Amino acid sequence: MKIAIPVKDNQQIDEHFGHCAFYKVYTIDENKTVIQEDVLPSPQGCGCKSNIAQVLKESGVTVMLAGGIGNGAINKLAEQEIEVVRNCQGDAKEVLLSYLAGEIQDGGASCSAHDHGHECSHND
Repeated sequence: MKIAIPVKDNQQIDEHFGHCAFYKVYTIDENKTVIQEDVLPSPQGCGCKSNIAQVLKESGVTVMLAGGIGNGAINKLAEQEIEVVRNCQGDAKEVLLSYLAGEIQDGGASCSAHDHGHECSHND
């Protein structure tokens, strides 16, 4: 299994999926152990208008642990059969380990206002 996390330069989960510095992509074995950690550059701009969902799918990603993420990006990821767990925050590796331990579930709320100094001209 591969899990992607949008992060800032300081390894913290970015509050806004589409603005992250890069993605950490973790390869997990059948024992829920991290066996590989890669960095995937992030296309700048709105996550729902980029090809990042397809790139993640082609990389083998099946789960995205995200902070704030809009419905447009969630839909793009879902089209690529990538499950999104929303409202994650903190150190990317610590959140990953908590998720693997079954301690994190989807927060249920999406970023709908794009109130991070960014406006998108699309429907969520």
